[in-house]
Amino acid sequence: MRKYFARYTVEATVTDNELVTPTMRRIRLVANAPIGLPYRPGQHVRVQINDPLSVPGILRPGETLRTYTIWELDGRAIELRVHDYPGDGIGLVWARETRPGAAVTLWWPQGDLFTREAPFHVFVGEESASAAFGPMIRELGPTAQVYGVLESESAEHDLPMPGEHPLRRVHRRGAPAVSSTVLLAGLAELELPGNTGAAYVAGEAKTCQMVRDYLVRERNWPRTSIKVKPFWAPGKKGLH
Repeated sequence: MRKYFARYTVEATVTDNELVTPTMRRIRLVANAPIGLPYRPGQHVRVQINDPLSVPGILRPGETLRTYTIWELDGRAIELRVHDYPGDGIGLVWARETRPGAAVTLWWPQGDLFTREAPFHVFVGEESASAAFGPMIRELGPTAQVYGVLESESAEHDLPMPGEHPLRRVHRRGAPAVSSTVLLAGLAELELPGNTGAAYVAGEAKTCQMVRDYLVRERNWPRTSIKVKPFWAPGKKGLH
């Protein structure tokens, strides 16, 4: 059984844990050997908070595994971006309290949020989505046509994005992130070259639905051109 799990896990050590915005953490880990697992920018890893070979770890992995977006993966090093929102869940506590020197077991990169071939690309989401959008935009490179609306609480909460693409920033300033009219209004003001691109919509579940419906009904986008990834919803776990 131990050999079976070893095929899909990487042993690593925390080397850095710091805030890059008031609510976004940068956690860097270095693996014991080069990370040879397949990865596409936008995917996530699961961090084993407890013993992966305990009975709960096998039968109920959601209770011992927590999901974090990969910001960068290079050789043996992997960087995560973790949205540090109010709460005391096991994943939040680990992200806040883990320190350099701590041993970590990572499960292989997963997820279907990554870029695809298109004449242009549109990114729409809030803080939790920005953590995935960053590496996706980096992969596209400086010559790609990239547009987007990124929401956060305020300007100091804006997660810096790679490159110099014209991304629109909007701020809630106390308004709810659930069913966000702030993000939707920002999208309504965004000028796009048409409806033939690829759109990536991520973040709070109800907001994702609103954004998708707007693109389909008001901008005439085909549903098949819109990738929707709900990362969270109030009171629910495990959407990522």
